[in-house]
Amino acid sequence: MIAKKTSKNQLTLPKKIADCFPGVEYFDVRADESRITLVPVRAGQIEQVQARLKKLGVSKRDVKDAVAWARRSGRSSAR
Repeated sequence: MIAKKTSKNQLTLPKKIADCFPGVEYFDVRADESRITLVPVRAGQIEQVQARLKKLGVSKRDVKDAVAWARRSGRSSAR
């Protein structure tokens, strides 16, 4: 199966693949040499994600600002 990267650097998982992970909303994304690996983050693992963000110095404000930026960018490119 093939997934295409959009101009906004987004990928949509093929339904057949996404159906293999019912209830999974988040994936840990890793780059290993020439491969991108998605690892499902299951309930209870969210603390690991939060710890990783903290280790990277990403604050709640950073996330809020990034979402606002992405939303502004999406509107302007749709025109």
